[in-house]
Amino acid sequence: MKVLITDKCHDRAREILSEIAEVDVLPTMSEDEYVENINKYDAVMIRSSSRITKRIIDTSNHLKIIGRAGVGVDNIDVEAATEKGIVVVNSPNGNTLAAAEHTLAMMMSMARHIPEASKRLHEGHWDKKNLTGVEISGKTLGVIGLGKIGSHVATVAKAMGMNIVVYDPYAKKEVVEKLNAKLVDDLEDFWHEPDFITIHVPKTKETVNLINKETIAKMKKGVRLVNCARGGVVNEADLREALDNDYVAGAALDVFCDEKDITTSPLYGCEKNLVMTPHLGATTFEAQVRVAEDVATQIKIVLQGGKTPNAVNKL
Repeated sequence: MKVLITDKCHDRAREILSEIAEVDVLPTMSEDEYVENINKYDAVMIRSSSRITKRIIDTSNHLKIIGRAGVGVDNIDVEAATEKGIVVVNSPNGNTLAAAEHTLAMMMSMARHIPEASKRLHEGHWDKKNLTGVEISGKTLGVIGLGKIGSHVATVAKAMGMNIVVYDPYAKKEVVEKLNAKLVDDLEDFWHEPDFITIHVPKTKETVNLINKETIAKMKKGVRLVNCARGGVVNEADLREALDNDYVAGAALDVFCDEKDITTSPLYGCEKNLVMTPHLGATTFEAQVRVAEDVATQIKIVLQGGKTPNAVNKL
């Protein structure tokens, strides 16, 4: 058996899979390169840089499993994989702490102007009077998506004195009750409440451009937005306009529509209270080890004829 690992997955993946298969560790490949090479492999393991398209999947004759070392699988054509009987797995728990901590760090950095303060101090400017921030205690945090990451963010925010309002049609009642949170059934009743909004949903047809000119207009003037989920959920042009006219008081984004060239984003060069990081949500040493071990173990199980509990698709 042969396994392909790309996108700089942690070396623990190679160690685990080498126990049962020949493993090739290669750089991120283009679609054409995948098409040229995919027939050599029984399994492929990727992170977020690769896109496993229908064309790649249709070319493969031996592929049994695609492993995503992370949570989101929007870079894999799951429908095409399912049609060919290929299992798709991810690591729903491995990134939880890293992504939640990054979300909270982004929110606090935005609230207290930490990146701008650091930049100005490095430039020799002691500029306290122009960097007055806001406290989060006593403010309302709106959480869109109360999954593992969203619920962890809400738990910590609650402990820091924030009030929690949640929109999630699939939220577990016991989680909402434990947070003493307010659950809103209709998004139309959600937008006007939060002082801060944090997004924790996958990119789907329903969530693309969820944050747009119309929904921003329904928010409080002075709202602050955090997106460490997926690029494309926030309409970047509409957010830029809202930042420029001071309707949105601040934004913190870890994900973008085009993550290969940030200069194409309407947010590039924005001088308002905007904190940006290059998709670092899962980029901790601990998270990379966890997801590598998790997904490699699942691939190993499937290649040995077993079933994995974390299959994204049902075969």
